[in-house]
Amino acid sequence: MRRDVFQAIADPTRREIINMVAYKPLNVNSVAENFDVSRTAIYKHIKILTECGLITIKPQGRERYCEAKLDKLSEVSHWVEQYRQMWEKRLDSLESYLAKLQEKSNLPTKKAKRNGKR
Repeated sequence: MRRDVFQAIADPTRREIINMVAYKPLNVNSVAENFDVSRTAIYKHIKILTECGLITIKPQGRERYCEAKLDKLSEVSHWVEQYRQMWEKRLDSLESYLAKLQEKSNLPTKKAKRNGKR
């Protein structure tokens, strides 16, 4: 079964595994030692990550090493970018609106003008 990258990063344990192997390849046992869950659970997480293409498993002798392949995360980045741009536009509009309100509140009022104040 082919899974997508969004499914992979949806779980905090998988995100932590990605974070760990992003810096250097680690054998599966080294990864598992960092969690308070069974090795079987970690193997399942690693399987999902490999199915999504975020990790590859490379055998070295008797050990199996996990290596990060982070180029797949660009899918997430592109998806997030569209919403970042939308929110930037909305916040820019809000900032402009608030600046206009501030400008209006700094203008002298009619009552102040009548009393000779400015």
